[in-house]
Amino acid sequence: MTEQRHAGAMRRLWQWLDYRVGLSELLPLARKKRVPIHRHTFWYYMGGMLVFLFMLQVATGVLLLFYYRPSSEGAFESIQFLMAEVEFGWLIRSIHAWGANLMVFTAFVHMFSVYLLKAYRAPRELTWMTGAGLLFLAMGLGFTGYLLPWNELAFFATRVGTEIPAVIPGVGPFIREFLRGGDDVTGATLTRFYALHISVLPGLMILLVGLHVLLVQRHGMSVPPSVEAEGGGKTSISFFPNFVLRDLVGWLSALAILAAMAAFFPAELGEKADPFASAPIGIKPEWYFMFMFQSLKYFPARVLGVEGELVGVLAFGFMAAVLVLMPFLDRGGKDGRPDPFWNILAWGTLLYIIVLTYVGYTADSTL
Repeated sequence: MTEQRHAGAMRRLWQWLDYRVGLSELLPLARKKRVPIHRHTFWYYMGGMLVFLFMLQVATGVLLLFYYRPSSEGAFESIQFLMAEVEFGWLIRSIHAWGANLMVFTAFVHMFSVYLLKAYRAPRELTWMTGAGLLFLAMGLGFTGYLLPWNELAFFATRVGTEIPAVIPGVGPFIREFLRGGDDVTGATLTRFYALHISVLPGLMILLVGLHVLLVQRHGMSVPPSVEAEGGGKTSISFFPNFVLRDLVGWLSALAILAAMAAFFPAELGEKADPFASAPIGIKPEWYFMFMFQSLKYFPARVLGVEGELVGVLAFGFMAAVLVLMPFLDRGGKDGRPDPFWNILAWGTLLYIIVLTYVGYTADSTL
């Protein structure tokens, strides 16, 4: 009898919501959407994984906000209190820290897989461009969040990171001062990074995620040219519930991995930042910036009369522009097939990133 009353209450709640929101109209749309099945279908799950990891970052970030104090006098102590005194506080912070790394890593994997599968072809140019924007925002979230614990490693890495844009003629010094809130990394920098990390960048990311998902729903999943040439990609499964359930398995697996990493390798806090101390040995940026920092070390002082560091910064800016504009640059070969040049460029770039990251972490030199 009790079960019948619960079932009746749930039915009435569904009817109440359906009448006002139109839930019954959304279900057929979800079931109507199809996902192609072929040998590259695995890469389709990376997009949903990114959405899940972003939601997890928002959830754990909100929990951290209850204890965090965004000031140079209280930031370090608030994290210290969270990890030592708050029940499971260390676990939430560790999941947030590891989740940030996994989100950026998944974004890189997703972008490279989409690139190599040529999923940016018309009419999906805007889908690709919004995806590139999400990658940059994810890296920005990682950069701004790195300083918030106000420990010495993050402090000196941020000082170096915010100094790099200053080499850009004209706008460089303004960018540095805007990021720092002054001439050097201080409590004002922490406040600005805090605002960017919890408000500006997540807000932009929510807007881009919404637009990106809308475009994916509008144009569907792209079938790679190699699969199309073989006559494949015609078999498909329904997005709901089949593909969603497979997505859910991936999300639960990611959550289990994060929980294990947080439990066995909890995030460390280190020593509180001292702006008047000298930079300690062993300071390095986060892994997803390492290849850029290591590359800048190899540039000579002057390149054709131009400051070497400026040449490096402009080179990375050019690479970012090429990435964003790829749908308009890769028009395919003369025979209508994909141009192999762009695949060679992608694999070469990936190898370059891996090698420079490895060298950066194994080298004895610091920032």
